[in-house]
Amino acid sequence: MAQITEKELSAIGDLLTMEQTLQQKCLYMASATNDKVLSNCYTQLAQQHQQHFDELFGNLK
Repeated sequence: MAQITEKELSAIGDLLTMEQTLQQKCLYMASATNDKVLSNCYTQLAQQHQQHFDELFGNLK
């Protein structure tokens, strides 16, 4: 596997932070609404952001 440059590593770090933040916001919104349909949508989005985070993190191994 090719070496990751410092700039690429920084960009991946930024993406990890964004995915984590988005996941947390979606989970918050899911718990803050009384609408079940909307809550489910937010929960699904949170799961997608967690998957993105896991995929990005997996590429660092």
